[in-house]
Amino acid sequence: MGARLERRENLLRQMDETIGRLLATYRGIKIPESIVFGEWTAKDILGHIVFWHESFARNVCDIASGVKPRPLKGKLSDLNQKSVEEMRLHSIETLISRLEAAHRNIQENILNPGLEQIPYRKGSRDYTPEEHLEIVNRHISGHLKEIEKALRESS
Repeated sequence: MGARLERRENLLRQMDETIGRLLATYRGIKIPESIVFGEWTAKDILGHIVFWHESFARNVCDIASGVKPRPLKGKLSDLNQKSVEEMRLHSIETLISRLEAAHRNIQENILNPGLEQIPYRKGSRDYTPEEHLEIVNRHISGHLKEIEKALRESS
């Protein structure tokens, strides 16, 4: 278990760095509603990330506390649309605060050695904490690269 927990710690550090870059980027965007990716704005993308990060945090906290997790239910495309619609109602400041809170919950619980499998959503397979950290970090990094590219192109 030692090597596995060490790998998990390294993956968490990588995700910490990605989240730090994402937060710094969003704090620097003047008008996040003006940068568009297809039908989503930069603010929509942040809301989408917050939605999924809160789900990840909730599942990790539940498992670490001995509570049966309640993964999201529905088709991925529907959940992604729901993520944007629900989060559009909130300010950038609120979304940033919610992302920070969710990430703190992940940091506080992901290294629990009792975590073996984490659900993603109903109908999908569960993932090891290491797989989940890799997938989430890759997902956030991908969106961050889109945002950074759009910011460069708009300058």
